[in-house]
Amino acid sequence: MPPVFLSSTYAQGSPGVHSGYEYTRSHNPTRYALERCVARLEGSTISEEQDPSFGGFAFSSGMAAIGTVLELLDSGQHVVAMDDLYGGTHRLFTDRNRSSGLQFTFANLTDLSSLKEAITDNTKLIWIETPSNPMLKLVDLEGVVSIAKDRDILLACDNTFASPAIHTPLDFGFDIVMHSATKYLGGHSDVIAGLLTTNSPKLAEQIRFIHNSVGSVLGPFDSYLVLRGIKTLALRMRRHCESALRIATWLESRDEVEFVIYPGLESHPQHEVAKKQMRIDGEIAGGGIITFVLKGGLKSCTAFLEKLNMFTIAES
Repeated sequence: MPPVFLSSTYAQGSPGVHSGYEYTRSHNPTRYALERCVARLEGSTISEEQDPSFGGFAFSSGMAAIGTVLELLDSGQHVVAMDDLYGGTHRLFTDRNRSSGLQFTFANLTDLSSLKEAITDNTKLIWIETPSNPMLKLVDLEGVVSIAKDRDILLACDNTFASPAIHTPLDFGFDIVMHSATKYLGGHSDVIAGLLTTNSPKLAEQIRFIHNSVGSVLGPFDSYLVLRGIKTLALRMRRHCESALRIATWLESRDEVEFVIYPGLESHPQHEVAKKQMRIDGEIAGGGIITFVLKGGLKSCTAFLEKLNMFTIAES
């Protein structure tokens, strides 16, 4: 494990002359270690000469990372986003619509024809989650790239629910990948963090400027905690997928369950997409999240949740 560098500032040989580290908001060895690690996991090919963190950027939260992506856009520009999004993302997007002049269209991007219809001459960003939160919709990454590749549109994927263990959107041609590292990358429910990665040196330069200027950087100790979690990511994701498929299959057999949504099940509407792009060691990997609907509505759901003794009712 890399050491935790808690220094807020670093010695200079002469005014303005430093050896690569000046101030921890701008540079920190522990944060760099995390950023470089995730950049390589996501398949970024940026070299150290092009960007010191290889195109990876660690933020104080996933929402800070998403907010930075929006800062790449100009007022009045148009964004196409999934119609099923993490609540904080949807809230931010609708708020930005009011406060910054950005325009948003929410569309069912599991249907690529809906994406084509939603794109305008002013569209500058397509934002997807796959699997989405909470309805586990899947988006064909290759299909999105084929539609947007000649249109000068940024492609960004929230890869939180899959993690780089299951798929790496940069390899499909996406420009930016985002993670709430609070979830699978951290893995222990003891750190809040967000990450962005890119394959574009130009985008890396823009993100680095915003990252440093706004100051929403991840602290050294939190960076250390996420690095610790990543050490076991591959093992955890394999077990998550194995366990989730067994549980989802069992839930489908229960009379109390209205329906189950899990990408690894043949009943999932985009199961063929999952077979194509969600894989570990060559086998389909549906992830560790299962969505299911109980019969009886809110009352039965509340009763079910209150009787759980293995799981704790909590965020994330």
